[in-house]
Amino acid sequence: MLRRIIFPLLLGVIGTAILLKLGFWQLDRHEWKKGVLTEIGSQITAEPVALPDAPTKSDHQYLSVQASGFIGNEQVHVLASTKQVGAIYRIVSPLRMQDGRKILVDRGYVLDELKNNPRPNGDDTVIGNLLWPDEIDTYTPDPDMNANIWFARDLEKLAAHLNTEPVLLVVRESSQPKNGITPLPVDISGIPNDHFEYVITWFGLALVWVMMSGLLIWRQTRKSEG
Repeated sequence: MLRRIIFPLLLGVIGTAILLKLGFWQLDRHEWKKGVLTEIGSQITAEPVALPDAPTKSDHQYLSVQASGFIGNEQVHVLASTKQVGAIYRIVSPLRMQDGRKILVDRGYVLDELKNNPRPNGDDTVIGNLLWPDEIDTYTPDPDMNANIWFARDLEKLAAHLNTEPVLLVVRESSQPKNGITPLPVDISGIPNDHFEYVITWFGLALVWVMMSGLLIWRQTRKSEG
């Protein structure tokens, strides 16, 4: 009888150990991601600083920044959506700063029916966060220039179109009247932490593996007794 159950027993022990190890690894990843999100949240709400001379994604993603300058009539409408509202358009304009630099500013969103309404222009002081959005893939359509509809915040294309640096400041606060524009600031709600789902999956598979191994061992035992 012992010879019959050695293989299923080893299979059960090794398989369960592997699945449990994967579960604990994902648990560690879950805690690590929570720490990362906490750090990002602190960066987002930190006291704003001046715009760096040469901001980069690796060093300045989510950096809290205050910038002053002039916002003209130029604007790009980026199609997006929110759970609460549905289809919206982000309003992206160039900000000509007092030192001559020009950057992209995501001023917030308007509803579909307000897309082509006039927007306020003039001097503005904005507080927000630098962001390099991950919104582009091989399936992203080209913008419809005639209708002024863009389908992603492609910083390189937006900067070329509006003659700015490929730097985007997403507004939290603005000194200008909103005039129908609702700020859509950067937050951590869009950054997923799915590791706990994987924890449940691996631990669940470990439990199933134990049960199936136990059933196999029981059957082998019954055969030996028969």
